[in-house]
Amino acid sequence: MTEVAAGTRTVPTIAELRAFVAERRAAGASIALVPTMGALHDGHLALVRRARELADLVIVSIFVNPLQFGHGEDLERYPRTLGTDVAALAALGVDAVFAPTVDEMYPRGREGGTTVHAGPIGDRYEGASRPGHFDGVLTVVAKLFGIARPDVVLFGQKDAQQVFLVSRMVADLDLPVRIETVPIVREPDGLALSSRNRFLDEAQRQAALVLAESLRAADAAAADGPSELLAEGVAAFGDHDGVSLDYFVCVDPDTFLPIAEDYRGRALVLVAAIVGSTRLIDNAFVEVGRDD
Repeated sequence: MTEVAAGTRTVPTIAELRAFVAERRAAGASIALVPTMGALHDGHLALVRRARELADLVIVSIFVNPLQFGHGEDLERYPRTLGTDVAALAALGVDAVFAPTVDEMYPRGREGGTTVHAGPIGDRYEGASRPGHFDGVLTVVAKLFGIARPDVVLFGQKDAQQVFLVSRMVADLDLPVRIETVPIVREPDGLALSSRNRFLDEAQRQAALVLAESLRAADAAAADGPSELLAEGVAAFGDHDGVSLDYFVCVDPDTFLPIAEDYRGRALVLVAAIVGSTRLIDNAFVEVGRDD
């Protein structure tokens, strides 16, 4: 266990983190966990600030989880900036940074251990484009719950499908933890913050603004119903060079199933696109249908 400024500890093993948590819990501390894959940006730091408000002890995990990357995805390319990340977290008063190795988390190997199945919603949208992705997400999240024993765990709204599936896992498996969702943090021009944004060159970053533009177009058309909002959102992509739309859907936030044409009320629009070689996602809530 390594001390970093202001009492922040970098903890590499499960045993050490469990011992640290047990000591603090015995003293009456409440615990918040912020799971991340590192390459932290202001969106992650917003989660940490909220965690600081909710609990006595804040733990941030930094682990690039191989189980949630499929064949041909950017596992090896995914940015790893542990030193910079830990310094940023220490500045916010994080108590412990859990930074295990792959062998520490998966001693039986990637294919040799028990995993969590995300169910049918895990096969839609992101799950359809990234088969097995959410099984990997839920497996590592379940392990982190068991290791850190948090009272509250914080996730960002940008990964809306992930938040839905984690919340459903908590409910279905009766896990004693509360999920707190923090709103999307955006650049001034509307681009949702993402660790993958660093892969975009200047032209690609400009092109990536179409994701947020498509959500605004859908919101503007939402009063006219589902078909109109979907049509306007897709149309926003037009002929953007170097941008390939993966999906643009509108779902019921309570079920994550696509809404029917007669749906009225609050809904969630999800979009994913490939910009250059970088996959980006975004989402926004809209109010569907007019009050006649």
